[in-house]
Amino acid sequence: MSGSMSGLQATLHVRHRTRYVHAAPVELAHHLVHLRPRDTAQQRVSGWRLEVQPEPDGGAHAIDASADVFGNWRHGFSHARVHEQLDVLSTFQATLTAPVPVALASPPWQQVAAALRYRAGRTMPPACEFALDSPRAPRAREFVRFAAGVFTPGRPLLEAAQALMERVHGEFEYRVDSTDVTTPAQQALQARRGVCQDFAHVMIAACRSMGLAARYVSGYLSTQPPAGHGRLVGSEASHAWVSVWCPANGWVDFDPTNNLRPALAHITLAWGRDYGDVAPLRGVIRGGTAAVPQVQVTVEPV
Repeated sequence: MSGSMSGLQATLHVRHRTRYVHAAPVELAHHLVHLRPRDTAQQRVSGWRLEVQPEPDGGAHAIDASADVFGNWRHGFSHARVHEQLDVLSTFQATLTAPVPVALASPPWQQVAAALRYRAGRTMPPACEFALDSPRAPRAREFVRFAAGVFTPGRPLLEAAQALMERVHGEFEYRVDSTDVTTPAQQALQARRGVCQDFAHVMIAACRSMGLAARYVSGYLSTQPPAGHGRLVGSEASHAWVSVWCPANGWVDFDPTNNLRPALAHITLAWGRDYGDVAPLRGVIRGGTAAVPQVQVTVEPV
């Protein structure tokens, strides 16, 4: 029901503030943000608003809006005036509908991997681009070794993906400040610790290394989980999880940080090959300092 958390639907209000405070003046800045959530089969977004202080060149109406190659919303703005602080606030409401339960029975993973391999003259599924390397989630032998124990011959794809999620969750320690946005999946795999984006990158890299298609999903978690559930890990900031492509079911989501299938507590913001495609806020500045962003996220039932 709208305005409540029920077994079928939830309406959540999201407030995401990012603040940079520089020790030296910024003379010129150009920024690109992925902060407007997309509508999906299970998600309807309303009332999205982006507030930027100081006001961008040309005013708020001059903020450029476009779609990236994956169909995500992106917005750009610039500052030619000198400033020492940047404050970006994104707010919206999202009504979520619980996804139809997906049975783990699915085609054998090797069959799916074979369908994603290039063959001359054969029409490839659109998901094949997500089976290729990306900077933060590449294919590599160490990921094959990590995943080999769960991707056994003939095992159904989604059953293996579920087991991989459980393995990442069980073997990795969630530790804030142990990595940063530039940390590659190989480093997180070796250290066996990180934050949600590292958990996602490792699972994606493992899937790709086995020949499967997996994509990075950025979004949010409910700050106040449904009754009977503990606070989800990662709800204090933006979150990340994984979608695995299955020809029988389409894209199926897995959250290795919390070891669960996303439903009414997960709001989708954008998706891409890895974090680099959908960073919430990035920019190029002249002057200023290497300021650490101060991020505050709240996601609560309306």
